[in-house]
Amino acid sequence: MQTQLAPQFQFTAQGLLGESILRKCVHCGFCTATCPTYQLLGDELDGPRGRIYLIKEVLEGAVPTPKTQLHLDRCLTCRNCESTCPSGVDYGHLLDVGRDIVEKAVPRTRMAQLTRWLLTRGLTSRLFKPAYQLAQTVRPLLPKLLRSKITPHKKPGRWPQKQHPKQALLLEGCVQEAMMPNVNAATARVLNALSVQTIMAPKAQCCGALAHHLNDAHRAHAQIKANIDAWWPWIEKGVAYLVMNASGCGVMVKDYGHLLRDDPLYAEKAKKVSALTLDIAEVLEHEREALKERLNPKVLEALGQAVFHPPCTLQHGQKIKGRVEDMLSSLGFQLSLPPKDAHLCCGSAGTYSVTQATLSNALKRQKLQHLLDTQSQVILSANVGCISHLQSESPVPVEHWIEWLDAALTKSLAVAA
Repeated sequence: MQTQLAPQFQFTAQGLLGESILRKCVHCGFCTATCPTYQLLGDELDGPRGRIYLIKEVLEGAVPTPKTQLHLDRCLTCRNCESTCPSGVDYGHLLDVGRDIVEKAVPRTRMAQLTRWLLTRGLTSRLFKPAYQLAQTVRPLLPKLLRSKITPHKKPGRWPQKQHPKQALLLEGCVQEAMMPNVNAATARVLNALSVQTIMAPKAQCCGALAHHLNDAHRAHAQIKANIDAWWPWIEKGVAYLVMNASGCGVMVKDYGHLLRDDPLYAEKAKKVSALTLDIAEVLEHEREALKERLNPKVLEALGQAVFHPPCTLQHGQKIKGRVEDMLSSLGFQLSLPPKDAHLCCGSAGTYSVTQATLSNALKRQKLQHLLDTQSQVILSANVGCISHLQSESPVPVEHWIEWLDAALTKSLAVAA
């Protein structure tokens, strides 16, 4: 797509990046066919091709308006369009460019500013965990809408104390550790069974995804740098990898190298961090035989049938589609066939369920219907946002798949004993 950058964007990092991405787009429309918001709204500007045109116009000097902002805000950042684009258009990074420029040019209402401030500050605050635990305690007394946002309390279980020569860093996660603390503990127990010690850097913060997707680049970059500083001593000691069990965090940390590519102090470190980052599925798929030896087939049968919902950040962001499903099936778990439209977003998309609640809920109900049609006893996923979003209306439990694997290993060990 031919682009003539406006003078204010010529020779700038944003302008050059945007132009290089736009030149790959041949406006074929394949992306539109797989866009969840276009399917719901039927508006060209609420699909990737329309949003690309909006960003192109802005880069060429058009004055962005609240309508421009609205259509960019409505994007889930699911990146499904990238998976179907024959030209390899890097839509996610182009959207970052467009949103940042528009955010600076179009003022938001005070209510919108307050909402976004509370999301970036509140969810990443160290006060969030005790506040959330209090909400769990009084959950039955809360209004239905608020109650649906609070997952029932679940004890995390023991954290393995055994030390191993091989070590892996785990991001504590600002939201997940509060909402679903058993996910980190389960991850540590599974890795411990494979003689890998899980460690956390005390000074690590939120991965930066919340601020980044709410167009607060300054805060996101500060959080990224704080994490790099917290992890760097362990990296210098030779830690094996950084393991991510929230796919939203995983895709963000894997992008650190791109986001800080122009930072003279952090560019190389960020690149190294991204290279060391693996989703927990990428770690465990190489340990299938070791895991299979520890699993009792009768325990797996007793667990019943599950269906897996692959988060967009796993299949389109990290581009490791099918890896979890393939591994669980090969280990002997009863896993349903992929449900209809498994490639489409569930509507969670980070803070999207708050900022675009109507669209988010419509996508959630579509997704749940397809998942429940499999008649499975449990829905598995790989991201805290998807899990809490689906659980808010699901009649069956929604869990992280690592918890499912951990439960099977624990019960198998008890049977063997």
